[in-house]
Amino acid sequence: MAGGIWCVIPIKDLLHAKTRLAPRLTPEERRGLFKAMAEDVLAAACAATAASSLAGVLVLTNDPDARALAAAYGARVEGEPANIGQSEAVARAAALLAAEGADGVLTLPADAPLATADEIASALARHPASRPALTIVPDHARRGSNCLILTPGGLIPLHFGHTSFQPHLDECARIGVVPTILDDLPGIALDVDTPDDLAAALMAGRETRAIRFARRSGIAARLLSGPS
Repeated sequence: MAGGIWCVIPIKDLLHAKTRLAPRLTPEERRGLFKAMAEDVLAAACAATAASSLAGVLVLTNDPDARALAAAYGARVEGEPANIGQSEAVARAAALLAAEGADGVLTLPADAPLATADEIASALARHPASRPALTIVPDHARRGSNCLILTPGGLIPLHFGHTSFQPHLDECARIGVVPTILDDLPGIALDVDTPDDLAAALMAGRETRAIRFARRSGIAARLLSGPS
């Protein structure tokens, strides 16, 4: 039986990742950066599992490198049907875990390299003990939903995307659940989709695998020097 609240991290194809960075990064750079970001998130989630009541980490991916990376961290790995989106992937994971007895899910994106185990544990600690319940960490622009904690995991239909925050609030209103909104977790709130997002991550003064990769590869110097 799965039990507890599980962290669910969808990781898409590394080879074609982060297309919105394509104007400034080569395909090889984008792949390397996304792999480093995914490892940052995995490391934080697995550390949170050891330090909090998080029950485990489930990675959804068909990418061989991502599967190997998840397995190296001791995460559970499940494949998924080809070409399904983040909402469908998380819903599928939630249903799978619920069938095994899980209480709910905590979702994280694979492209939030500044997320920390402490932030994940903080979000989990402030999630209401009453059921049903939903906690949301919006992105830094308060447009997207970078972390959701749902108990039960299938509480609402999911609307992940660049403007998912308000649709998730609307779903809560529809079923009469008052969401817990956490705006004080800046690492989780910064997902890297655009060159501006990456620049913000680089200027945050943090040391992560993704930041080191960006510096070592020359991405950081090129990006912070201004438009090419």
